Amino acid sequence: MKPVLLVGLGGDIGVYAFLRAAHERYGWRPMVLSQNITTFGRYSQLGDWLIEPQIHTPAVLVERLNEIAAKHPEHDLMLFTNLDWHVRALAQHRSDLDPRWAVPLCDLATFDRVNSKVEFAKACAAVGVRTPLTIPVVFRPDAAGTHVSDVTARIKELGLEYPIIGKPAMSADWFAASFPGKAKIHHFESEAELLEILGHLEKLRYGSEFLLQEFVPGDETHMRSLTAYRDSKGVITLLAGGQVLLEEHTPGTMGIPAAILTGVDEGAFADASRVLEETNYFGFANFDYKVSSRTGERVFFEVNPRIGRNNYYVTAAGVNVAKIAVQDLLPHHESEPAAPAVATGEILYSVAPFRLLLRYLLDPALKAKVKAVRAKSGLVHPLKYPAGDGSLKRRAYVRALGVRLASKYRKYYPKPTESGF
Repeated sequence: MKPVLLVGLGGDIGVYAFLRAAHERYGWRPMVLSQNITTFGRYSQLGDWLIEPQIHTPAVLVERLNEIAAKHPEHDLMLFTNLDWHVRALAQHRSDLDPRWAVPLCDLATFDRVNSKVEFAKACAAVGVRTPLTIPVVFRPDAAGTHVSDVTARIKELGLEYPIIGKPAMSADWFAASFPGKAKIHHFESEAELLEILGHLEKLRYGSEFLLQEFVPGDETHMRSLTAYRDSKGVITLLAGGQVLLEEHTPGTMGIPAAILTGVDEGAFADASRVLEETNYFGFANFDYKVSSRTGERVFFEVNPRIGRNNYYVTAAGVNVAKIAVQDLLPHHESEPAAPAVATGEILYSVAPFRLLLRYLLDPALKAKVKAVRAKSGLVHPLKYPAGDGSLKRRAYVRALGVRLASKYRKYYPKPTESGF
């Protein structure tokens, strides 16, 4: 049997988690192609790093990947990333890549459909999945939609009340935008705050829509994460999910889960499955939804056309994410045939120190449950991998990352709130 070379592109914590899952399952030594050695890869001995300063230039990216393929003629190849820009670039230039690359990511047409939150909402509506009330704002004079000058009237017309959530419709476009006060997700408490950010985007003539959405009530423990995989035969072979316990709160990472309590939400799994079927999706997908504290209904916000940075919660809960991709794309390297799998294990996943996490849990019953799960199963941290990446320097560094994260909470989110903002 041929050896396998697994290449992770970009080196974020989601890539590290996938490479760790592959190492756990198959013992492969992966490679990471990145602009630099990232925070999550520093002092890691899990794989080999290849530095490419121009990794965000498509032609250079393709050239480097083809060079890697040419240097490994006897290998089966798998390519993996967790950054929207890279997902789209790979989809756009798939025909230029060595055909031996197995890539568990969607094609260009599907990416552009689901990565647009406007188009995602349409797909959800077609299959009866609830999404937030939304105003798409446009910034080019010739663009069709709500312009900045019409926003205030449109908000009043729809009856939206502050706080109002602001987010990009296309995260790949947001990646390239730069302006004062930019955040991953904006939480507008007033019209003045909202118009200030819209003014910056108007000056940029920002190319895609910026969405203004109703705030679904409830703190971040009402948020949910859902990870899925629909294979090349059209079969959904992975469903996993969990309750978000704590999100990150720096401007660039706002809304990204820092702690998750895994569990099964059959209704949400059914909703996500219908969306994947409606869009004829292929590959890994990560959904964000919220359970309203007022009504208890599920409201789906988006699907990321990638696995998500917190994907190790899936592996920890019983379904190895690398195995799912290998069963589909490199089946001769897997002894178990592909079959639909649901991650049913109850696991506490957290990149935040446990005592810090407890400080942000306002519900006594939830806090007690979190303590019980930790006592039973421990706390899973994707970067803590003593069996495969446990050097003393690495362990000390990961511990220091936890201290640094705690300091960020003190700065950006010193006390828990009922809204999570």
